[in-house]
Amino acid sequence: MSKINVGNFFEDFSIGQKIVHPLPRTVSEGDVSLYIAFTGSRFALHSSDVVAQEMGYEKRPIDDTLMFHLTFGKSVQDISLNAIANLGYAEIAFPNPVFIGDTVSMTSTVIGLKENSNGKSGVVYVHSIGVNQNGEEVLNFKRWVMVHKKDKETLTGIKEIPTFSESTPILDEINLPEIKCVDTDATGGKFFFEDYEVGERLNHPEGITIDNSDHTLATKLYQNNAKVHFNDHMMKSTPMGERLMYGGIVISIARAISFNGLQNAQWMYAINSGAHSNPTYAGDTIYAYTEVIDTIDTKRDDIGLLRLRTIAVKNQKSFEIINPKGDDGKYLPNVVLDLDYTVVIPKKKTAK
Repeated sequence: MSKINVGNFFEDFSIGQKIVHPLPRTVSEGDVSLYIAFTGSRFALHSSDVVAQEMGYEKRPIDDTLMFHLTFGKSVQDISLNAIANLGYAEIAFPNPVFIGDTVSMTSTVIGLKENSNGKSGVVYVHSIGVNQNGEEVLNFKRWVMVHKKDKETLTGIKEIPTFSESTPILDEINLPEIKCVDTDATGGKFFFEDYEVGERLNHPEGITIDNSDHTLATKLYQNNAKVHFNDHMMKSTPMGERLMYGGIVISIARAISFNGLQNAQWMYAINSGAHSNPTYAGDTIYAYTEVIDTIDTKRDDIGLLRLRTIAVKNQKSFEIINPKGDDGKYLPNVVLDLDYTVVIPKKKTAK
């Protein structure tokens, strides 16, 4: 019996299959520092223990998006080692914060399978749950990924596609401490929940170019060993001709860019859906704009929720994009991410 793990191909998955992913990860201070180095993220809650304590925490939680990557990375060797591309996400929830010193791990259940008509690949749908060392859920999400087939000559005919909620459910209780105060000098933002309106568009001016070293090291940090991100020799023989950037890096860059205009939106509450609409490669420059889809009041008088849609664009200023899709309903070629997500933002009463 071979001792080498070659990863799972489309035929290796079955509906209801449960996979316990190896390699639990203890989060370190170095993870946080490297994440800032790779993304330029500037949210004060994740940068300062002092700010975190003013907001009601004993110490700063790590950035929710970093936690997503570190936990998500556990699933790659079982789900997407032989992926062609990660296609999308739905119903992503961040039930509990993660702190430096916590250990995260993950399990996944196969909830859908669809063979592609070309017979060479198929789409695998999974529901993944991440927990900390105490068994507390820190991440819950669904995603779908296109995976190579082993036997490209035999058709399975399987087509079981799960349905997804339009948005991640909002819980009655939001697991955040009472926000004591928000020092706007420290966060860099003067705007609170009440200041945002449905339909408002924020054209974030910054652009971030992602180099080969950036995306390679970041993906290694997350222990995401999908071949399409690392094996340049293999990818040169594909239609892409080069390594594909892990889509989660684009999410992080877009989130970092969105800081300008959303400085006080320190918490990622949920990702309702996400589409990697076109590939991103080393050397691309990412720009982004954000639309306010909804303002959601909560039962609490210290925080509200904003449902946002951030569109990331490569090598083109975001303000030049009026609609991310053309008349044919397809994404424009420079649009690389369409992310529908919900953030927590303090109300004005918390301002210091």
